[in-house]
Amino acid sequence: MRKTQDAPHGRVDSFTIDSRALRGNLLGDPSERQVDLYIPAGHDGRGLPLLVDLVGFTAGGPAHTNWKNFGENVPERADRLIAEGKLPPVVIAFPDCFTRLGGNQYINSTAMGRWEDFLIDEMLPAVESRLGCGGQGRRGVFGKSSGGYGSIIHAMRHADVWSAAACHSGDMGFELAYLIDMPNVLRALAKHGGSIERFMAAFEASAKPNDSDIHILMDLAMAASYDPDPSQHLGIRLPVDLETGELIAERWANWLKWDPALIVDQHADGLRSLKALYIDCGDIDQFNLVYGARRLHRSLERLGVAHRYEEFPDNHSSVDYRMDESLPFLGEALTGG
Repeated sequence: MRKTQDAPHGRVDSFTIDSRALRGNLLGDPSERQVDLYIPAGHDGRGLPLLVDLVGFTAGGPAHTNWKNFGENVPERADRLIAEGKLPPVVIAFPDCFTRLGGNQYINSTAMGRWEDFLIDEMLPAVESRLGCGGQGRRGVFGKSSGGYGSIIHAMRHADVWSAAACHSGDMGFELAYLIDMPNVLRALAKHGGSIERFMAAFEASAKPNDSDIHILMDLAMAASYDPDPSQHLGIRLPVDLETGELIAERWANWLKWDPALIVDQHADGLRSLKALYIDCGDIDQFNLVYGARRLHRSLERLGVAHRYEEFPDNHSSVDYRMDESLPFLGEALTGG
């Protein structure tokens, strides 16, 4: 729902990619993926910077181009920001990266699929060749929650591909974000004989999955992302003993290899090369992500990585309004402003 009708309306196109990177994933998810494309009014996309929107858990990219009650979808937000002179004209891509486990961390996984490869080797070339946008030094990635995680991890690992990134309330500080939740996972699995397979069968057969089970599903998705085991059902194994809750050190170590707050030093040079890096989080984030964000911020300062860090008075939910800060920041950097 538009805040103003005065802004010229861009258009949203859509196309599909039959991904080789995603074929044969253990989840049985489709390899054919929709990508929506926002093209601002008065442009055909050619020569414009490209932003890629990585959405949070339970969503797919096209969810951000849908009509939205009591608020703007992302194309409407971009129309307004461009009309206000805050955001230079940009193309925005919205790839569908939804999975059977409810979401994505946008990294390669033997269980979830090779999502990192899909985004970089398939989605980006397809979008850029289609519209003549983006290109070296003209690509940015942004997202919130799992999408924020995907944005910061891609900025760390692929600074040669992405030149700007915005991480809204991204997953980091894993012991406070995930490990603290393992007793809840064990109690949920106990209702199904301690079996992940039975939990999944019940979840997928449910006419109306409840919020608590969706949260358990998220924890299983994290396990399938950070420490997959192809010999297990859907590649899922937990980093704790299913009876006692005791930490299995070697498994948890595999998770920690993906924690942005811990691995930032390894990627300092790449991060220094970015044209723009934006990080924010609500100061009462209910998933404890603000503590990881503060750790990352301190490390970036210590490493001399230029970035913009903000905390705002809110929690984790319904914070798309923060894009009013990040999108202009990325757009200006990618257009040389």
